[in-house]
Amino acid sequence: MKQVSWGILGTARIATEHVIPAMQRGKRTRVAAIASRSAEKAGLTARKHHIPRAYGSYDDLLADRSIDAVYIPLPNHMHVPWTIRCLEAGKHVLCEKPIGLNAGEAERLAKTAAKYPDLKVMEAFMYRLHPQWQKTRQLVNDGAIGHLKTIQSFFSFYNDDPENIRNIQKTGGGAMLDIGCYCVSLSRFIFDAEPERILGIVDYDPVMHVDRMASGILDFGSGTSTFTCGIRLAPFQRVHITGTAGRIDIEIPFNMPADRPAGLVLQTAAGTGKIKIRPCNQYAVQADLFSGAILNHGPVPVPLDDAAANMKAVDAVIQSSKKTDWIKL
Repeated sequence: MKQVSWGILGTARIATEHVIPAMQRGKRTRVAAIASRSAEKAGLTARKHHIPRAYGSYDDLLADRSIDAVYIPLPNHMHVPWTIRCLEAGKHVLCEKPIGLNAGEAERLAKTAAKYPDLKVMEAFMYRLHPQWQKTRQLVNDGAIGHLKTIQSFFSFYNDDPENIRNIQKTGGGAMLDIGCYCVSLSRFIFDAEPERILGIVDYDPVMHVDRMASGILDFGSGTSTFTCGIRLAPFQRVHITGTAGRIDIEIPFNMPADRPAGLVLQTAAGTGKIKIRPCNQYAVQADLFSGAILNHGPVPVPLDDAAANMKAVDAVIQSSKKTDWIKL
């Protein structure tokens, strides 16, 4: 099988600990180069992960004609500018979530990407491609829980390091862009619709000025989704999906370990049972599916307009908190 030659733009932990190892095990992916603003750091990372080439600048990697696609794990404020630079260099792009700092950036990227119809661009929301989420959506669509009425999601961890990018306002830090975007995304994915209106409450750190906790209500007309996310809370994640005839609990919805089965709890009038999903590396699945779209000249698993719609909803949570009122979409 043909493989896509990948370049990695940056040495962030998400890349070195998760995405690069996953790509190196992928059927359709080959990590050929990595770049950093520090040639020394790029070289060290390349040697550690057995990557053939290392570059001391992002532009040098983009000039490498043997690179077909680029994965971007850079800080949030760099996502749109460097995705555009990659497109201009003729590279396909898999960019980490969130696709940008706001809906305006996402729309600007979408307009630019439209000028390059032969190049693939996708937001790296790996959770959505995990079989446990595909199974969950299938159960909901098949009526296993009756009519879908409400979703509750929670995602949190504790990080008060002022040097961490999650706590730096100018680089796009804060709970909503880091993890709240998952709660919004999954709601839209399972309802298979866009919310009609959104209400949000956001709490800001008085020193770092990033949102440290946010809660929201997404009104889909036929039902609701509520969530809380936080970066100053005890680590926890869970999703409850409830309908008129049953409910589904997802025990580890977002960063499911690759070495053990995922578990869905399905409760209906017939009883409560656990559905086990085979072990799976969701980062490898994501990279292989994206690479398959490149090789087969087909659509990417999640189109760019979905990323733009998600940013619009994330923006609405923040805007609602400032206005202390519902935001209609």
